[in-house]
Formats: sequence, structure tokens, C-alpha cells
Amino acid sequence: MNSAYTVPAVALVVVATVLVGAFGLRISRTTSDFYVASRTVGPRLNAAAISGEYLSAASFLGIAGLVLVQGPDMLWYPVGYTAGYLVLLLFVAAPLRRSGAYTLPDFAEARLASQAVRRLAGAFVVGVGWLYLLPQLQGAGLTLSVLTDAPDWLGGVIVAAVVVATVAAGGMRSITFVQAFQYWLKLTALLVPALFLVLAWQHDGADRPVFDEPAALREQRVVRVDDTLDLRLGHPLGVTATGTVDGRRYDGEHVDLPAGTHRVDRGTELALTAGDPVPAADHGSNGMSTALAEGREQRPLYATYGLILATFLGTMGLPHVVVRFYTSPHGVAARRTTVVVLALVGAFYLLPPVYGALGRLYAPELALTGDADAAVLLLPDRMIGGLGGDLLGALVAGGAFAAFLSTASGVTMAVAGVLTQDVLPSRGVGHFRLGTALAMAVPLAASMLVGGLPVADAVGLAFAVSASSFCPLLVLGIWWRRLTPPGAAAGMLVGGGSALAAVAATMVGHPAGGGLYALLAWPALWSVPLAFLTMVLVSLATPGKVPAGTPAILARFHLPEELAGGQVRGAAPDVPEEGEDDTWARVR
Repeated sequence: MNSAYTVPAVALVVVATVLVGAFGLRISRTTSDFYVASRTVGPRLNAAAISGEYLSAASFLGIAGLVLVQGPDMLWYPVGYTAGYLVLLLFVAAPLRRSGAYTLPDFAEARLASQAVRRLAGAFVVGVGWLYLLPQLQGAGLTLSVLTDAPDWLGGVIVAAVVVATVAAGGMRSITFVQAFQYWLKLTALLVPALFLVLAWQHDGADRPVFDEPAALREQRVVRVDDTLDLRLGHPLGVTATGTVDGRRYDGEHVDLPAGTHRVDRGTELALTAGDPVPAADHGSNGMSTALAEGREQRPLYATYGLILATFLGTMGLPHVVVRFYTSPHGVAARRTTVVVLALVGAFYLLPPVYGALGRLYAPELALTGDADAAVLLLPDRMIGGLGGDLLGALVAGGAFAAFLSTASGVTMAVAGVLTQDVLPSRGVGHFRLGTALAMAVPLAASMLVGGLPVADAVGLAFAVSASSFCPLLVLGIWWRRLTPPGAAAGMLVGGGSALAAVAATMVGHPAGGGLYALLAWPALWSVPLAFLTMVLVSLATPGKVPAGTPAILARFHLPEELAGGQVRGAAPDVPEEGEDDTWARVR
């Protein structure tokens, strides 16, 4: 790929992000502007901003990579990501806006009048946010590495620096304009190249991609193995090797590999001829990716249902999504925003599967090297080439960086809000800026230590934790008057804690496979029901702990603002305007 076009495209996106953020900063005149955009963001602008931050690295790169490697079953990812907003629309959007809270911990304390539940909710916001930030930074590193051969860590550092500067400088008003702009940029960056790629495929006369048998190379391809791996061959395969295979050194020699498993050392180059099937590979440094794929093969139905439940129910608990609904002027606007989001997100998700299918035809060796997430970036050059391919590739690269920047901005804003309110000693704007740096520092460090996980899978793990902790809290907190603080705390600890432990075990590669691995890799199927059951049973066992102001709080949630009238005792007040106490709005 010609970096003479892609590097300026990425730089242009970064500069445009800073300039749009600066525009938001200029009209951010009050403290309320900074934290909740003065609760005046209309449905269309808010929907574009939500879509911009929601369509992350998993959406832009990861879905295509998973479709390339594992086929149409991975389309459950975009289905789940989109359908999650339908659940949000039906059960949460308007009551959450009427709660008067700003963050999930604010909601927890407003509903349950408990500092302990607030602190627990804050801990889960930070955990889910960091899980979500990690693949954004890794995706940025992958993109810049593929485009320019830069170190894997550089892209993440660039994204982290731009996001911290934008969020710390302008807050919610600033990132609203940034994320709305980036949604349309991302849609254009996938749509325009997709049209040309489909036309090139039709002109080429290539067959349709086949997913029920190994992908085959359409032309001779030299594959460089960047990390030691084990090739799993079902049939003998002849390759030209430069490097070390099965402990023996080769220098451009032809090697006939029999069926079985063969160790290929790091730095080895394998020349495969046209028509060769792409062999399956177990990556030594990417054990989690391999184990996830094997887990899907061994327990396909369980993995599918676990993924569906996590994505359907996890959306409502994502902290950066929930924060957006507090910026709507009223509950009706929150519902309208969600309807528009469904349309915008649904339109976008028509495109990544196209790249995945074409990638299986024109870049199937990416499954061998472990770089399947790069299919979206490489296809314009592979299929079109020349100046046209370079320009389309630059457009895709710019859109990819827009995905990382927009999602990372929203998540950082949400995590920084919790750190400022519940961790740092003061809750002023200055301390929020310190919280912004802290919110980014941990996932940035982790992105340099944990590598190789497909971005869609990494985001799926964050969804599982969100679905197991915040979904029960929001649904029961909004719709069940008998929920008690001990019940909410127990449910979040049991459901969210078990899902978080399962995610941690999965990320370190234990166990290596089998039925227990499937249970841990897709925990939502058991952790979500466990969380709901625990909340209900513990609440029923502690009826005397129901907060005294529960009827008034629930009335505020469900009645239109003009009927509910004023602030309900115990609910969070609006964010103070400039000149008033600079303390962030929180539950008293």
C-alpha cells in the first residue's frame, strides 16, 4: 500500500478532529455545556454522535475480519449491535433521560439512595470502559502498522493523545460535534470503496466466496510469519520456505509438508502457489484468538447464543452510550434519538460483511498471518491497484482512524466522569481533565502488553460484562419497585463479577479449550440470568431495604417531564451553570 496517500489521509482526519473539537470548544460556554452539552442536543445530531462513537474498531475492521476467517455466522455481531438499540429504545432510553442523572453511578444512587451501590457501579463503568478502549487502541496500532510499517504501539499513542486533548479541552459539547462528523466520514469511507470493489469483482468474473470449505489463493502469494505458529494441514501441501520449519532451516527451498501439524518460526516466509488452500494456523502469541475460533467450532450453538445475548443486552449498559441520553432535552427526544440511531447503525452494518466476503476471495492468506482485521485496509490495493486503489485505500484508512478516535472519545468521557466523581478528591473541571488522562493511561499500557486479539472479539467481551452488570441494574431499577440496594449490589457482584472473571481467564488463555473454555469465552448465557436471579432473590429477602422515596423516583422515570414536575427528592439536579458551584452534578 502506498503510504504517500494513506499517511496524509490519517493526518487529515486527526487534524479535522482537532478542528471540529475546537469549534465545539468555542461554543462550550458553561459548565453544563462541558458535562452534558446543556441537555440541548437534538435527536438528529445526537443520533449521529451516538452512531459515531458506537461504530468502533470492531465495526469498521473486526466484523470483516471475522467474516473472512469464520464465515457468515459472524454476522450475528452486527445484528446484535443493531438490535441492542431496539432493547434500549423499549426499556431504558426515556426513563433514563428523565432520571436527571448524568452517569450510571448517578442513576444507581438516585434510584437506590446508596453510596455503596454507587461506588460498585462506578467500578464496573471503569472496568467496562477500559475493556472497550483496549481494542480501539490495538486497532489503531494495526492500521498504522499495515499502512506504514510503523511500530504496533504508535497508532494507539496517536489516538490516545488526540482523544485526551479533545475530551479534556471541550468535554461533551466538543465531542458531540466530533463524533457526528466522524459517523458520516466512516460511512463514506466504507461505502465509496465498497461500490468500486463490487464493480471490480463483477468485472473480474470471480466466483462467489465459498465458506463451507477452506479458502484458496487466486494467485501466488508470499506470506511472512511475524509470530511463531503451528500450521494444521488436513492434506499435504507444497511450499517454498525461507526460514525455519519444524526446526529445520530453509533458504528458498521447496518443501513438501505432509498432513499434520508443523511449527513455523517467526520471520519465516512461505511462498504459496495459486489454487493452494490456505492452511489453518494456531498462533503461539495469539492463543486467545485461536481458542475462540476452536471454541466456536466445538460449541457453535452455545457460542452463537452467548454472543446474541451479550450484544442484545450489553448495549444498554455501555457507559459511553448511556451518557449520550442525558444530553437529550427530554424523554421524547431520547426515544426519537434511538429510532434515528437504529437507522444510521443499520445502514452502516450493511457494508463490513461485503469486505469480509471479498477478503475471502482476494486476501485469504490474512487468516494465516493473523491479520484478518486488516482486510478492509488492503482490499482496495489488491482488487483495484494503481492510483485508484491508493486513493480508495487512503479513504478507508482515514475512516478507520475516525472509528478509533470517535469511540475512544466517548468511552474516555464516560470513564473520566466516574473517576472525577468517585475517585479524585475534587469534582471540578480541572480534576476532570486529570481524570481524562487517567482514563486513557491504563488501556494504553495494556494495549502494548496484550496483543493479537481480534478487535470484534475483544469488544464482545466488554459487551458480556456490561450485559451481566448494568442491564439487570437498569431494567429492574426502572421497572421493578421492590429492588433494594443489597439486591442490586449482590446482582452486580455475582453477574458482572463472574463475567469479568471469565473474561480475565479467557484473555490469559486458561483453560486452553474444551467445554469449560466455551463457558468462559461466552459468559453472557449464564452470567446475565444469574445476575437477574440474584438481584430478585436478594431484594425479596431484604424488603425492609426498599428506599423510602422509591414511588416518587419511579414516577419521575415514567411520567412525562411536564407531569412529573420539578426535581424528585433524591434525584440528581441539573449540572450547575457558570458562576454557580463548580461541583459536578451528582446525587445528594
